[in-house]
Amino acid sequence: MHEWSLAEAVLKSSIREATKRNIKKLTEIKIVLGELQGIEKDIVKFGLDNLKKGTIAQEAKFIFLKEKATFQCRNCHNVWELEEVDLGNYSLKESIHFVPEVVHSFIRCPQCGSRDFEVVKGRGIYIDEISGEDSE
Repeated sequence: MHEWSLAEAVLKSSIREATKRNIKKLTEIKIVLGELQGIEKDIVKFGLDNLKKGTIAQEAKFIFLKEKATFQCRNCHNVWELEEVDLGNYSLKESIHFVPEVVHSFIRCPQCGSRDFEVVKGRGIYIDEISGEDSE
């Protein structure tokens, strides 16, 4: 399960960073989910809630933030969001979810029609912030 692996990576990274900062007990972890990836928040949360048992994140609260997919055309410098583009059918959305790199095959700049654009934000998953206590 893709989301379970993501949950495991988030938890391990959070614990590793907490250890570097001498945090003995994680209390909150803010996680950003990029819209382009289409990650199922509930599955990630389920994974985190199960994997955190017996770790310094055992009592941590997970806060999920959604980051909209934003693109910028390298040709005309237009900036737009995914919601501004008609992706049509469900299978196209799923293709982009599983392989975000294919987005260039399906989307063009709405202003000039170029396929030469970059994904500015809204891709993947990352830890925005961790909080905790220095002593137990």
